[in-house]
Amino acid sequence: MAKLGPNDPCWCGSDKKYKRCHFARDQLRILQGQATEQTPPPPGFRAVKPHALSPRRAVPEHIVRPDYALTGRPANPRSRQLLKTPEQIERLRRACKLAREALEVAKAAIGPGVTTDEIDRLTHEAYIARGGYPSTLNYHGYPKSLCTSVNEVICHGIPDLRPLEDGDIVNLDVTIYIDGVHGDLSETVLVGTVDQASRDLVTTTYECMMRGIGAVKPGGMIRDIGKAIQEHAESRGFSVVKAFVGHGIGEQFHMDPQVPHYFDATQTRELVPGMVFTIEPMINQGTWKHVTWEDQWTAVTADLKRSAQFEHTIAVTERGVEILSLPEGMAQPFAH
Repeated sequence: MAKLGPNDPCWCGSDKKYKRCHFARDQLRILQGQATEQTPPPPGFRAVKPHALSPRRAVPEHIVRPDYALTGRPANPRSRQLLKTPEQIERLRRACKLAREALEVAKAAIGPGVTTDEIDRLTHEAYIARGGYPSTLNYHGYPKSLCTSVNEVICHGIPDLRPLEDGDIVNLDVTIYIDGVHGDLSETVLVGTVDQASRDLVTTTYECMMRGIGAVKPGGMIRDIGKAIQEHAESRGFSVVKAFVGHGIGEQFHMDPQVPHYFDATQTRELVPGMVFTIEPMINQGTWKHVTWEDQWTAVTADLKRSAQFEHTIAVTERGVEILSLPEGMAQPFAH
């Protein structure tokens, strides 16, 4: 294949100039001593491209809003309140339950031909019907009510008018603000008939999340979580994204502590009953590195191989861990 010039159309078919599309990623791979992405993509390859967005959806006046809803910026600095009171945890349980209900609405609509914008509409309406505000809406300017990350999109994919295609995978990241707190969770869903390699990725990613949760216990350390996740992912031939981590959650969308999903020996913060945070590993088929689109939100794998993510919100308890975002009726898997 002839070498592309900066102003040539990109090899991926995005209709953008090469310099504004895959040039930076290809240069990164050259520096890493890998083959560049100018080689022809494999049969059936379909790079995800940005599509048009619908107007921002309205929220009824009676819905209580977080402090950033109008300005796009949280009014207060990131909280370092590590421990939640029993009353706060009870509110978080309810928020996570309602977020789970909204996620199930979104999952039920997934199928070839459905746009991620339509998933956004349904999820937005599900929040409102439950009296909640879509936590992502105008958070640091984010324009939609959930994140829909398709195929090579690692996270923060913006719902748009692209129809889902048979064989896609899509992560649905749902967060609701209600009763003064945020409830957060996500799942990666298969669209139609999906190839075995992608199915293995999705299965392993779920297992990674559960192994990370299983590593939580009073007296342990934050680094135990990432160690369990990284060991399992790499044993299956996958990599763990390092740029995006789990986070504390409560009255603020993102709080301390930060929770890396890879082993970091410096993460020695003790796990203490009353902590509430998310565990949300992003696992890739290829490199763990990412590139961000021009929208400054959409993070994609640097080699355009697929990525998957699962997320639960958990509370550290006296006896171990409680998953606050489990489906209705599901028993706690780590009950003691």
